[in-house]
This record gives sequence, structure tokens and C-alpha cells, in this order.
Amino acid sequence: MAQLIEFSNKGLYVPRADIYIDPWRPVRKAIITHAHADHSRFGMKHYLSHADSKAVMNLRLGNDISLQTMKYNESFVENGVRFSLHPAGHIPGSAQVRVEYNGEVWVFGGDYNTVPAPLTCKPFEPIDCHTFITESTFALPVFKWENPQTVFNNMKAFHRKNREEGKITFLFAYALGKAQRIMMGLRDEVSKFYTHGAVHNVNKALREQWPDLPPDELITRDTKPADLAGQIVIAPLSAAGSTWIRRFTPRAAAFVSGWMMLRGTRRRRNTDTGFVLSDHADWEGLNGAVQQTGAQRVFVTHGYTSVYAGYLRETGLDAHEADTEYTGDEGSESEKEEKE
Repeated sequence: MAQLIEFSNKGLYVPRADIYIDPWRPVRKAIITHAHADHSRFGMKHYLSHADSKAVMNLRLGNDISLQTMKYNESFVENGVRFSLHPAGHIPGSAQVRVEYNGEVWVFGGDYNTVPAPLTCKPFEPIDCHTFITESTFALPVFKWENPQTVFNNMKAFHRKNREEGKITFLFAYALGKAQRIMMGLRDEVSKFYTHGAVHNVNKALREQWPDLPPDELITRDTKPADLAGQIVIAPLSAAGSTWIRRFTPRAAAFVSGWMMLRGTRRRRNTDTGFVLSDHADWEGLNGAVQQTGAQRVFVTHGYTSVYAGYLRETGLDAHEADTEYTGDEGSESEKEEKE
């Protein structure tokens, strides 16, 4: 019996509707769950995404792409298959895709986070379905997130110590989603943030739909180290070991990611310290999401796929690994695209 969604060499494919979801090869019609570069790629003839993904997709893929947008819970039907988008809680505009045909319901979660980040995106909403396609970026019991406010308080303490010592505080994070989440969490700490071009360009694209985003100033060749003393700079991880950062001293740097939960990550990231803050679900979040869907069949994509699929089978679910080209790595995910 054919599956409602198939795992093809181009992406997740709904054959009856001839529509792909987050394809990694050029196709005619593509539904995009969110604007991170491993899910939103060049070369599609027609794109469909949530309205809040539009500005960044245009920034990264060009204003001339054929892009249709929808709101959450809106739907459309193609050859009898009903599609709708639902909040994923990952980054602004991130969506789960619900696919229904003849009473059978599949949901692709994309990248999702069950810890609410209300200042940056709509909270994750579990969707009842027969089959759920889940990520597994942090699918190990060791990954358990702290309360985000506790993390932000620790960031503030780090910055205040640096400020007292006349140092620049560098926070390295993914330019879309994580950077804005940090700015909102620290918005009372400084009058404005200083940003690397990759972060600044994303902020500029988001401001029309997100007027509450704190102000930021682009770091240019004319920016002097003295201008940044005691300030907070947000930059992509690719800047950590680059020539771009070398002239800005004295400084202290931190990497902001769920990967900081693992020992040794700090040393590998060319930083002084790290903060555990993720836009992906942790172990408990993944399990809660799967359970709340009521799905009896689960496909596990990018991350600890074999470990998580095996665990789900032990709980009695019909779970399978699925090969995709998504990375889910919030430390290095498509950093090569983040140009100054």
C-alpha cells in the first residue's frame, strides 16, 4: 500500500498531490516548514510557506521566487489531499505540515520545540494524526533544557562581569531564530545590540512583521573596538575563529546552543564559555510531542535516528528511521551561507 508521504531522493513527497515538503532537490511545488537553509533551498519552481517565513526566504532565495504564503490553520486541497500549517515553536514562521487524504492523517513536524518561546514564535501545537514524522536532533536523555529565563539571567551575569572588566561580550548563535531569541531575552540589558552582517540582515528582514525586536547596529569596517567596550555583539558561529573578530579586543565569547549540554563542546567552539539554549525539542519534549499526537506509526528523521526509533519501538510504537538531508545542527547548520 502506498504511503501518503514518501521519502524520495528529492525530499518528502506526497505523490497524489505531486507536492514535496522541504525538498533538497529542485521540484515543481514545495511546501517549506521554515526558513533555515537546510529546509528552505534554492531551485523550486513554486514555494509555499507560512507568512512569517516570507521575508527571510526572500532574503536568502531572492525576491523573484514564486512564493505563496498561508497562516496557521488555513488549508488548501490538491487532488483530494488537504494540507494545512500549524505552529512548530522553532523559529518565526516555523510550521508543522498536516496532510490528510480519505481520513488518513500524517504530520511532518519539521524542526520543532516544545519549550515555549512566546517572544519569538507561536508555541508548538500537537496535532492528532495516524503517522508522525519527527526530528531527533537532541534525542538522548542527556538533553534536558533549563528554564530559558534562568539561561538569560546567566547570560546577563556573564555580560555584566565582562562590562566591569571593559570587555566586549560576543554571543555566537544561529543568525535566524536563536539570535533574535537572545535579543528578546536580553532586551533590558543594553540599549542596543551590535551585530555581524549575517544577523543584522535577518533582523532587517524581520522588523516589518516584528516591530518589538530590539534595535541593533551593524558592525562595519569603521567600527572600533572602543565602540564595543561593555556591549553585546551577536554573530554566527562561523565568525568565532575568523579574521573578522580578531581586532575586537579585549573580549569574552560564549556559544549559545543545545550542544553545550555535552562536555568538550566549549573547547571545540573557540569560546570562553557556553549557554544551553535550543530551538529544538529536548528528550522530554520529543517524547511528549510524539505521545500527544496519538500516532501509532512514527518516522524519525535527522539526528539520533537509530537510537530514537529503537526507543520508540520499545514503547510499542511502529517506528522507523528515515533518511533525509536535513542537519538540525544549530551549531554549524549552513553557516557557510552566513556571509558578512
